[in-house]
Amino acid sequence: MAKVEVHTAAEGLYRQEINTGKYKIQADAPKSVGGEETAPDPHELLLAALGSCSAITMQMYAKRKGYPLKAVNVELSESKQDDPQNAGQTMVLINKNIKVTGDLTPEQVNDLKVIADKCPVHKLISGNKQINTAISHN
Repeated sequence: MAKVEVHTAAEGLYRQEINTGKYKIQADAPKSVGGEETAPDPHELLLAALGSCSAITMQMYAKRKGYPLKAVNVELSESKQDDPQNAGQTMVLINKNIKVTGDLTPEQVNDLKVIADKCPVHKLISGNKQINTAISHN
């Protein structure tokens, strides 16, 4: 399974260095909360993970099925909306708009929509989960 290490890039900054083992990337906070906006914020990275996983899953499926899929474009946004199950509270809404290119039948396009929601990251963020947090002090 995936393993990632995140550490503070420099004292006094919100920028984080992310090490995935093979790759190094960064995250930062928006200026509106004191960050420097030198890298995507964590929400953007989460949306990027969902979008790229959806696209890759669709491409793999299309290849396996022999669908003439040429390209996938995924646009994602995050907003808040009223929570219909908890009056007066809000919930996060993620909109995922996918555009596919290729000589695809309507049935193939529908198959690709269904498979997009079965990507591992979609399942991870929408499914049953538990997060265990441990902390130590040096």
